[in-house]
Amino acid sequence: MPEQSNDYRVVVFGAGGVGKSSLVLRFVKGTFRESYIPTIEDTYRQVISCDKSICTLQITDTTGSHQFPAMQRLSISKGHAFILVYSITSRQSLEELKLIYEQICQIKGDVESIPIMLVGNKNDENQNREVDSSEGEAMAKKWKCAFMETSAKLNHNVKELFQELLNLEKRRTVSLQIDGKKSKQQKRKEKLKGKCVVM
Repeated sequence: MPEQSNDYRVVVFGAGGVGKSSLVLRFVKGTFRESYIPTIEDTYRQVISCDKSICTLQITDTTGSHQFPAMQRLSISKGHAFILVYSITSRQSLEELKLIYEQICQIKGDVESIPIMLVGNKNDENQNREVDSSEGEAMAKKWKCAFMETSAKLNHNVKELFQELLNLEKRRTVSLQIDGKKSKQQKRKEKLKGKCVVM
């Protein structure tokens, strides 16, 4: 199946209530919502730089329950990169990721060439911690993927998480930074637009 080169698809998996939507919304919109609203599936788009041109980062925020296995398989088969989120306050949420990781391996085959981030979210709730960061690191090592702890609430490591994920992509150069020089020139152009001087 030919790949759409101007789309870079990141799929976010994890148990219900671990903060998948919070991480995505914090990254895309810079907002945080205290209340929990279960997600079926949402897709967000963000413009990024891809092989020195502009492409769309498409982030699929999946359901936390296992009610939709067909949707899950489709998300995996279409995804270019994966974020596996658990809550540091729930050992169970880390356990649930094992099945998802196995599914990614089954569908994708060789996962060593695929960017995968294991993410321990809610590290602002240290007093309720059930999963030590060393355990997350050990799991990531076993799965040969990257690891990071985040807090969507405090906006800790959220942008870094997506940047790090893109850094793991070996097949092409993807970055959250769209060439800075260009945007300055664009800003200047926009400033000058509509202003004329009558001599």
